Amino acid sequence: MDGYTTLYGMLETALKQAGEESGMLLGQELSIALSDSLSTSKSSYFGGLDDGCFVLAVDSGEAYVGQFYLLFSLRDAIVMSSILLGIPPARIQEKKRLSIIENDDIDAFSEIANMVNGALNTVFQGALSNKVRLKLLPPSKYIPDIDPLTPEEPIPDGDFLMFRSKLEMPGQEMNYLDVLIPTALGNLFDPQPVEAEAEAESDAGAETEAGGESAGEDDQEDSDAAQAIHDGVDSIVLLEDNEEQRQQLTELVSFTGFQIAEGTLNADIKELFAGRNVKLVIIGSQDANDRELAVCIKVNAIRQDSPPPIIMSAECWTRTAVLKALKYGARDIIIKPFTGDDVTSKVRRYCKIAPV
Repeated sequence: MDGYTTLYGMLETALKQAGEESGMLLGQELSIALSDSLSTSKSSYFGGLDDGCFVLAVDSGEAYVGQFYLLFSLRDAIVMSSILLGIPPARIQEKKRLSIIENDDIDAFSEIANMVNGALNTVFQGALSNKVRLKLLPPSKYIPDIDPLTPEEPIPDGDFLMFRSKLEMPGQEMNYLDVLIPTALGNLFDPQPVEAEAEAESDAGAETEAGGESAGEDDQEDSDAAQAIHDGVDSIVLLEDNEEQRQQLTELVSFTGFQIAEGTLNADIKELFAGRNVKLVIIGSQDANDRELAVCIKVNAIRQDSPPPIIMSAECWTRTAVLKALKYGARDIIIKPFTGDDVTSKVRRYCKIAPV
């Protein structure tokens, strides 16, 4: 699915955090890794569903009004809730095989769902320009060929953006967590360029009809300035004090074919950007503290009208640090030590390079 990179980045960060926090709650390692996104509809999604699922509605309020949905496999919910309840492994497997779900399971699973919603709130509130509040509603169960599809159940009819994450837990065969966001709400969270361009064209047309010659001249100057930015050499800027890690990043992003501009965190950002069409900035550090966050501000200040995506990489991340990083302009984070896939998958996404 093209577009929605900001929304994808927010969800990727939030779900990864939710996996780590839920794992601590369960006393088991748990990862939630966002892996795919596509456009779908209610009929397409539930028409291809083989197993039962838990549907959790998330009510979005304040400046972003609507509801979106978290969908867990019923079997995954049974495994996680049973672990939280301290049920013996053999009994967990029996419950999973027979899809046995009891009231205690639903209560325990709701605790895990609250961890997911808490992570979503943390990241969304830090990343969005206006105020947002996400409230988790009670879960409902849907079993294909048993529960009927109605215009409102298990979710309302309509078109959705689907973001699919793989759940992984040692010793367990897990499925997916799907986040279904109505397209209209997705456009509130992450306005798409096509809509923005249409509005700009409409505004420009209105100015012309009003006889705004000076406005037209200003628009031309802005256009020329923007064009000058994008006329430079396609590049990636890497900022990292550790020379060995900076070299590692250089090797990992070389597949793009873009020019690589390297520097420390004290480098002259303006000089690094001169003559370059910067597609991506990666900022690396030991701790994601105020010094690194200040670099985000400098990057955005240089390209106020068209800032490049920023990925921050650090070894020590706290919830507050993630929130601040997104607030100050980072689009994504990487936890050190990173793997090649950690870096290349994000670089492909933000540089809009198709997988080989």
